[in-house]
Amino acid sequence: MPQPRIAYQLYSARGQAAQDLPAVLRALSAQGYVGVEFAGFHGHTSDDIKRLLAEHGLAAASSHVPLAALQEDPWATISYHRQIGCNYIAVPYLEEGDRPGQPGFARLIPLLHRLGSLCLDAGIGLLYHNHEFEFETVSGMYGLDFLYDAVPDHLLKTEIDTCWVRYAGVDPAQYLLKYKMRAPVVHMKDYVGHKDGRSPYQLVGKEVPRDGQTAAFAFRPLGHGEQDIPSLTRAAMEAGAHWLVVEQDESPDMPPLEASRISIQELKKHL
Repeated sequence: MPQPRIAYQLYSARGQAAQDLPAVLRALSAQGYVGVEFAGFHGHTSDDIKRLLAEHGLAAASSHVPLAALQEDPWATISYHRQIGCNYIAVPYLEEGDRPGQPGFARLIPLLHRLGSLCLDAGIGLLYHNHEFEFETVSGMYGLDFLYDAVPDHLLKTEIDTCWVRYAGVDPAQYLLKYKMRAPVVHMKDYVGHKDGRSPYQLVGKEVPRDGQTAAFAFRPLGHGEQDIPSLTRAAMEAGAHWLVVEQDESPDMPPLEASRISIQELKKHL
């Protein structure tokens, strides 16, 4: 099995990244990360990002780009990512009206066909990153499976977020293996808690003020929650992952860059 590389989703340290991206990249490199996944560029040009990545010995593993932004100017978005050497663009979430069971979900299929084709022509892979709402059923199957069945794998790869798969009540290791060789980028994320009817996350570009974590749910560094990290790592490797991306949406108990250090130390034990 190939050994994937470890990257960090910069959304996890978005406050610090917005204030001083070079300092965040420097810290991640020192911790042993060899890549980052972007969630916005905080006003930096592609030349800036390319220089910063080279300076800190990091690769652009992937990038989360809201669907609306990708639709607005796909060529500019794709060009920017080509210039920084980023091989994957991920659709990070869906607005409520576009989710499984809603009218916009049917329109999503041809849109992803078109965007996937544009990315493919530029040598970039399009990914879809899940939350838990894609595990609503559509035509007798999970919405996420319906999506991946409707858009061929050469146009759309998976970016399986193992936290939200488990949160939806599905075994994330088994689900990863279902998409063997279609899972180049995998989100490694740990948590404690359960569904209680409140949203457990904030979405990229959709910050919602709230008082910390919900009472029933909290994110944790890898190895400090309910996830079986050894099993997930083995499954990701067997599925052919190129990148394991550490993500922790919120870090209420410690600075994000301390949580990132704990997570990579845990993950490295299983590679």
